[in-house]
Amino acid sequence: MVRVTAVRTWIEPVVAGSQVASAFYDTALLLVVKNYYNHTNTTAPSHAQEDAQQKSVSNFYIIYNLVLGLSPLVSAYSLSKLGDKIHRKIPICFPLLGYLGSKTLLLLRILLGWPIEVMYGAAALNGLTGGFTTLWAGIMALGSLRSSESRRSLRLIIIELVYGLAGFLGSMASGGPLFIGFSDSYREGTVLVGCSITCYAFCLLYSIFVLTVPKPAASCPDEAKSAKKVGSQLPACTGAAAESSQPSESSSSTPVSPSKLILIMLFVAAILYDFAVVGAIQVLPLFLLREPLSWNAVEIGYGNAAGYAIYITSFLGVFVFSRYLRDITMIVIGVASFSAGILIMAFVRWTFLFYIARAVMLFALIPLPTIRSMLSKHVEGSSYGKAFVLLQLSLVTTGVVTSTVYNKIYQNTLHWYSGFCFVLSFLVGCLSLLPLSIVAIKQRSTTDSFQILTE
Repeated sequence: MVRVTAVRTWIEPVVAGSQVASAFYDTALLLVVKNYYNHTNTTAPSHAQEDAQQKSVSNFYIIYNLVLGLSPLVSAYSLSKLGDKIHRKIPICFPLLGYLGSKTLLLLRILLGWPIEVMYGAAALNGLTGGFTTLWAGIMALGSLRSSESRRSLRLIIIELVYGLAGFLGSMASGGPLFIGFSDSYREGTVLVGCSITCYAFCLLYSIFVLTVPKPAASCPDEAKSAKKVGSQLPACTGAAAESSQPSESSSSTPVSPSKLILIMLFVAAILYDFAVVGAIQVLPLFLLREPLSWNAVEIGYGNAAGYAIYITSFLGVFVFSRYLRDITMIVIGVASFSAGILIMAFVRWTFLFYIARAVMLFALIPLPTIRSMLSKHVEGSSYGKAFVLLQLSLVTTGVVTSTVYNKIYQNTLHWYSGFCFVLSFLVGCLSLLPLSIVAIKQRSTTDSFQILTE
């Protein structure tokens, strides 16, 4: 009975199902939008037609991502606050309901031939019900509750691993027989969207009827052994030992009030790194559709699948590095991995070079989950939802600006140098190392002060 109850606290089925659904939907939307603007630019010469299509698709995604990114600002914080005070399922179920409705609109758009602008309404519906911002904050909150401080980085990266593996499978499927067997121009994407809706329906039903909220995990007694690796955890571990007679929730959730400078620098580093990553990801599909690569749907699906492989390598990285390195060191390794890989991407002219760039980015996923882990160690368990959604809202707002800026830069550098956006991401990624260096210095001084006090 205890085993069954523990299994019902797993959030992984929701993570996997929603990501498979998202992979199906993203591929279908790109193909539908590309096909729509293909038909609206048929009178121009072939080369001019390709450029016009690229700009039209880029402009669509500028507006679409603006609506998708800004609309959660209305509801995300309120839903997460309700999750902290009333029930942890609220910031999970509401976004899933919105996902279900917005994806249904794409299916109706394909079947009924509605104008492509209806997808702006779908993006608004998605965002007003919380969107990915609220959903991911809710998932991270449940994941943090189910883990001790010493294993939290590993626990959150495991959730990211499940997310990535599901995306890998979804991308492979979206670029395979599901698309090839139903590729006539008018119904293109119907099966993919139908599968996406089915997956979201499963996630919603699982969240409502199966998922249970886990009790906060007790602090791990051997955290003191890793004091040198995670200096910021030292006071928290000491407090936990001193209050061992208290209930597990209070002993595992009592935060330390860290330096405000550390918190600010972690937020700045997360925002800068997210700016670099999101910007590169925004223009990557357009880059792949254009010469010299000129990829088709099958190649795009396989390329996306290769990108999801970093979830596996990043998990393995955290699994190994967390035994010997501090959180801040793991973050720096991840930033360096992404920056080097995206610089190579700027010079991709052949397919094999694309996969080399992806291979270099093998630890690119480590920074953000580890930053979340560091933040959670200084926040009350009852406030996890608000803390994570504030970070997520910061990242989403950054993503909205990034999407607009990068798409415009890509349009203006299309004929000059199509890989310029990747060079820009490399520079911003390197810039994020500055606040991380400040955090490392501050943590080192805090650790030294603690050691002096305990000697």
